[in-house]
Amino acid sequence: MTYTFTVTEEYEGKKLFAYLRAFAGISSSLIKSVKYDEDGLAVNGERAKTDYAVRAGDRVTVSAGREENSLSPCYTPVPIAYESEDIIVFDKPAGMAVHPTLNYPDGTLANVYAGLLASRGEVGAIHLTNRLDKNTSGLVLAGKNRLVTPLLAKSADKEYLAVVEGIVEENEGIIDRPIAFEGDSIIKRRTADEGLSAVTEYRVIERFSNHTLVRMHMFTGRTHQIRVHFSSVGHPLAGDDLYGGGTKLISRHALHCARLLFTRPFSGERVVLESPLPEDMSALIGSGPL
Repeated sequence: MTYTFTVTEEYEGKKLFAYLRAFAGISSSLIKSVKYDEDGLAVNGERAKTDYAVRAGDRVTVSAGREENSLSPCYTPVPIAYESEDIIVFDKPAGMAVHPTLNYPDGTLANVYAGLLASRGEVGAIHLTNRLDKNTSGLVLAGKNRLVTPLLAKSADKEYLAVVEGIVEENEGIIDRPIAFEGDSIIKRRTADEGLSAVTEYRVIERFSNHTLVRMHMFTGRTHQIRVHFSSVGHPLAGDDLYGGGTKLISRHALHCARLLFTRPFSGERVVLESPLPEDMSALIGSGPL
C-alpha cells in the first residue's frame, strides 16, 4: 500500500527525512528501511533520497511494500468490528490465542487473518498492537502493514470489563503496585516493590451478592496486570484459578476488552469501538445471586 502527502508551506525546505518524521510521524528506523525499497520513497513521481529538500506543493509518496506470511490459514469465523484498507479490528472470542506459540502452533487469530486473506485471494501480514491473553475476549487492533502499526500502537487506548469476586467497596480507584514474576515461574506474576511499574484505574459498574462488575483502564501494559492487581487487593477475577478465582460459575477468567479507541494514521480520524459483554460473562451476571 502507498500513502501520498502534499507538502504545505510550513515544511518548505525541510529534508524529506525530517518531513516524514514531523508530518507523518513515521519512525526513523522505518524511513531508513523503506528508502532502500525500489518504490519506497518518491517525490512528484520520482524516486527521492531522504536528504531531498521538500517544497510546498510537492507530492510525497511512501510505500509500505509487499508483505507475505507463511501461517497456515484458519477459517474459524471471528467477528470483524472494524476494517479499512490498512487496519483491522477483530472481536476475539475467549479460548483463542492471538498468535502462534509452541503450545498453540495454529488456530490463532493470526491464522484466522491468514485464512481471511486466502479467502479473498489476497496476500499480506498482520501486525497486532494489543495481544490479549488466550482466555481474554474482546477487541484486538492490528495494522495491515509496517507503516501504520507503530502509529496505531501509540494512539490506541483500551478499556476492559471484568467480573471480580467479592464486593468492591470504593466506587472508583487506582491500583498502583509494581508487578514481578512469581518465583521461578515464567507465567505467573505477583505484586512486588522490585517489579515493573503498573497502574490500573477502575470504576464499579454494578455490585451483586458476591461479585462486582468493574470497568478498568490500564496506564501500563504489564502481563496479567488486571488479574494480578485485583487479586492483590482481595478481588480475583471470577474464573481465574491462577490468581485465586473460583471456576464454579465460569471456566475462564472473566475479562473482556470492551472499548477500543485509536487514531487512523495520516488522516487523524478518531475511531471508537465497543464490544458487548460475551455470553459467558453475561450468563455469569444473570445467573442469579452472585
